[in-house]
Amino acid sequence: MDDANGHPGRSDRGPVSRRTVLRAATVSAAALGTAGLTASPALATETATTADDRAPRPGRRRVPVDQISIQLYTLRDQLAIDLPGTLAELRRIGYRRVEHAGFVDRTATEFRAALDTAGLRATSGHVEIPQPFDPAAWERTLADAVTVGCRYVVQSWFGMGPDGLPLRDPQAYRQFARDLDQAGRMAARAGLRFGYHNHHLEFVPLTDGRTGFEILAAGTDPRRVHFELDLFWTWRGAQDPVDVIRAHRGRIRQFHVKDIDWLGNFADLGDGMIDFGRIFDRGGEAGVEEYIVERDDAGEAPRQPADALETARKGFVYLSSLRY
Repeated sequence: MDDANGHPGRSDRGPVSRRTVLRAATVSAAALGTAGLTASPALATETATTADDRAPRPGRRRVPVDQISIQLYTLRDQLAIDLPGTLAELRRIGYRRVEHAGFVDRTATEFRAALDTAGLRATSGHVEIPQPFDPAAWERTLADAVTVGCRYVVQSWFGMGPDGLPLRDPQAYRQFARDLDQAGRMAARAGLRFGYHNHHLEFVPLTDGRTGFEILAAGTDPRRVHFELDLFWTWRGAQDPVDVIRAHRGRIRQFHVKDIDWLGNFADLGDGMIDFGRIFDRGGEAGVEEYIVERDDAGEAPRQPADALETARKGFVYLSSLRY
């Protein structure tokens, strides 16, 4: 579904659907090793804890409430049913900022008005840079982001070939890195920060032995392109987020905070096995400025649209009460 200005929304983009991503996870298992796609007992023991062990623990550090956000893709079905009511409920939960994924069949101006009425700010938004790169089309996307009030615009996806399989061609990643760099340069001129959001495909070994994530990092200017590190998908890519932070100090401005269960599926924050305190302890080293709650399968069977609000509530309570 496109937004009112003809820009692609996330909700039914074929290659970005959860089903497509999870199919790709299965296909790429051989390349990554199964530990990156399902939580084996050995992986769980080394890198995560049980839900009981992960209750908010005593500590002197906390996630600033004003840096807690939620990716609205989590509530896509609920927003389609009742945009103003859902936004108002997010504010009642305690959220002050959100990350949009399209404008729910509104113009950028109309969407901004709905946010203002609810007392929310869309400080970030998921977008798609045109492929092949089209500066005029990208300028329109940036203008919408400014209208909505974003500080960040984030490329939400890359890594799937036209055959539905993970890209293994280093040249494809090198070309895309050049497009990201150009997009970041234009975003900076518009007063916006431009980022890239990972899934697990960027960690699949390519034909030259490197990973797509390595190529994107090396091929873009850190001043123009930062990373929005998705903690769930990083684990599914057989990577420890702490190692990624160490390798890219100061460049990870945003976290997508989502939990993973013992089977490698999505879980509400606090119900899975990721030790977020261990990762957040590196937040200063990462450069992180936003902690964004997300659950990709909210509203998909057997879950119901209303379950997304419970995901949102649990996420906010977990992050605002966590001490590490």
